[in-house]
Amino acid sequence: MLPIVILAGGLATRLRPVTEAVPKALIEVAGEPFLAHQLRLLRHHGFERVVLSVGYLGEQIQAFAGDGRAFGLHVEYAFDGPQLLGTAGALRRALPMLGDSFAVIYGDSYLPCDYRAALAAFRDSAKLGLMSVFRNEGLWDTSNVEFTGGRILAYDKANRTPAMRHIDYGLGAFHRAAFNDVPVGTPYDLAAVYQALLRRGQLAAWESPQRFYEIGSVEGIGDLGEFLKS
Repeated sequence: MLPIVILAGGLATRLRPVTEAVPKALIEVAGEPFLAHQLRLLRHHGFERVVLSVGYLGEQIQAFAGDGRAFGLHVEYAFDGPQLLGTAGALRRALPMLGDSFAVIYGDSYLPCDYRAALAAFRDSAKLGLMSVFRNEGLWDTSNVEFTGGRILAYDKANRTPAMRHIDYGLGAFHRAAFNDVPVGTPYDLAAVYQALLRRGQLAAWESPQRFYEIGSVEGIGDLGEFLKS
């Protein structure tokens, strides 16, 4: 299995005041910090190496997860430094730890999907990047992807169209060359990397049949808690 990066460096402003003292990754869900559920899920699906990309209150995350042995994983850390770098900027900083290819998930996403199938689609595509998508129909969040015939036709989180019935599911895979144009040490968004790859015909897609869960909102935390308890 490829190494996988968890992007967990954000400020989580939507969950304040809770996240003024605790990073979002450590918010309690179903009786445990969310990160414990996420790490166990990754181990269950065969991952062995995890790089936690952290920024805000990252020391708390490192103190909790340690070297990962408690979860059957090898965990390392890439810190943003004095300036938060955004999702792509953080990945650019972590590249020396990742080798030629790697997977990525967001630090507030719980994705009960077939990771091996997604990574096989990435490998077989011979493209620089892959975005996983889900037919969302505006249900769980605002849809932002036009997807048909196994291909992404458009992706835009700011300018949405009625044809956007899918959503960025939250699992990606990349060759390191996908980040050649991302400046070092500068804030940069992963959405811009996806859009650049799409323009160049270098973005593959994989559709998950399973819905996603997230802890970016109070409603999402409750929803995931119910799912985990069931």
